[in-house]
Amino acid sequence: MPTLWVDADACPKVAREIIVRAAERTDTPTWFVANHTIPLPPSRCVKSLAVSQGFDAADNEIVARLASGDLLLTSDLPLALEAIEKGAAVMTTRGEMLDKGNIKARVQMRDFMETLRASGEHTGGPKGYSDTDRREFANALDRWLAKQR
Repeated sequence: MPTLWVDADACPKVAREIIVRAAERTDTPTWFVANHTIPLPPSRCVKSLAVSQGFDAADNEIVARLASGDLLLTSDLPLALEAIEKGAAVMTTRGEMLDKGNIKARVQMRDFMETLRASGEHTGGPKGYSDTDRREFANALDRWLAKQR
């Protein structure tokens, strides 16, 4: 069974709860990796890993431990690109699968928007995490886990 890796620094609490329930239900090894301790319920298969403070410390730890066939849950596009190049599946916490066919365009758009913001342009932030996002994520995660069985 593949391992679920969660980029937990920016993972919404609602998504975290969905991940824990899905991991418990399917007995899937799951790691929440962050620059701080993530509060998680006691579990036989869900673990938390707090890494040292520092730029991309959690991302680097995830990439070092990630194996081909694992699933990374993140909205961090540069991290997603590294994971895909390593052979992992990647899903956002909104249920969108990222892969070789769409990741480079997404990273380029992210870089473009970052350049706009650096020039003083107000581009707004991501939309809030809605009930639809929660439902889409839960369904996509369940479908991915079912395929692994």
